[in-house]
Amino acid sequence: MNDDAAPAADERFLREAGTAGQIAELVAPALGDMGFRLVRVRMMGRGEQQTLQIMAERPDGTISIDECEAISRQLSPLLDAADLIPGAHNLEISSPGIDRPLVRPSDFEDWVGYQAKIELTELLDGRRRFSGILDGFTDGEVRIEVDLDQIGVHVIGLPVALISEARLVLTDELARESLRRSKAAGRTAGDGESGAADASEGSDGDGDPADQTDDGNAGEQARKA
Repeated sequence: MNDDAAPAADERFLREAGTAGQIAELVAPALGDMGFRLVRVRMMGRGEQQTLQIMAERPDGTISIDECEAISRQLSPLLDAADLIPGAHNLEISSPGIDRPLVRPSDFEDWVGYQAKIELTELLDGRRRFSGILDGFTDGEVRIEVDLDQIGVHVIGLPVALISEARLVLTDELARESLRRSKAAGRTAGDGESGAADASEGSDGDGDPADQTDDGNAGEQARKA
């Protein structure tokens, strides 16, 4: 399908709604100035337990814990000035991780041959969820090899405009390839594949490094008093 409105290869097709969307528009240029690109913005929790998660990466798909911490320091005053989130909240800067979200057409090209799950905003041939092996991106469509109940394994096209969520599926092969790419980029597995920096917002003070966390990704916490 030829879609004139299809996003450029490196343009995010994912569009957050509400406050998360406003924050995405605010932080994406700042991340770009620092040499990073936005992957996703997500608000989690309620009230004083709210966490703002900003997922970012370098164009090569890597990011280190130190870089997450630097992004947190850069974005905190920007977010404070915009005052888009009422009350106190935690700011979490994280990497996409191994089973990363796929948010750009180029992501589907970068991970050809690996398993992914894709969910659509509406039914396509009676289905909204698809799981299979990525086969690239062409003419506004994600190409994916799926097992169709009646006719077996086929490569089909899913219009990117209908995708609400897409992500890689964690497999041994994916883990090995992620490690290889991290090493090729000159980063350790912990630095290149995952990093997170947390900072409590809504109060004054400087961030103090704290202990590393382990939630499946390498992480570091920095909190404001």
